[in-house]
Amino acid sequence: MAVADAFFYLFAAVTVASGFMVISARNPVHAVLFLILAFVNSAGLFILLGAEFLAMILIMVYVGAVAVLFLFVVMMLDIDFAELRSGFLAYLPVGALIGIVLLIELIVVLGAWVIGPDVGARVSAPLPPLSEITNTEAIGQVLYTKYVFFFELAGLILLVAMIGAIVLTLRHKEGVKRQSIAAQVARTPETAIEVRQVESGKGL
Repeated sequence: MAVADAFFYLFAAVTVASGFMVISARNPVHAVLFLILAFVNSAGLFILLGAEFLAMILIMVYVGAVAVLFLFVVMMLDIDFAELRSGFLAYLPVGALIGIVLLIELIVVLGAWVIGPDVGARVSAPLPPLSEITNTEAIGQVLYTKYVFFFELAGLILLVAMIGAIVLTLRHKEGVKRQSIAAQVARTPETAIEVRQVESGKGL
């Protein structure tokens, strides 16, 4: 077995195991940590395929920003996970039906999957460059020309999802002072300044 094959099986096994632990871990913090581990091993698979740009993007964007943000949000927000899981049994039949449909689709795909005889030799090592441009430049040319509208649509969807997540997780607790921009702008000198006559030798 070649060294590249050994690393492929190592990265693939850890990625699958980490993905399973993400959905089976009881502690949300542990689930996010397993998600980071899955991202790192997926980056290793991209490097084996010769897509070093995608590997670095996966590490910097998903591990360095998204996964760490999930971790801090889970750790800092006071979320009652018992209340979130209270309606789990009500959606269990629908979830089981969707899971069965996905399982049937995977079985159909795997049953019709045919591996070419030379695939292993071609993906076991990074692919040689087909032209003078780099991998990053080739991805940029395709992404910002042929798929530019899909790229912008994906960014818009992510923006809407981010705003929705902020609105859904925003909690106003009683007794906490908050800044009111409208009240600050509407202030006048009469309401903002109070002049008191203090007798000499006496403090407030």
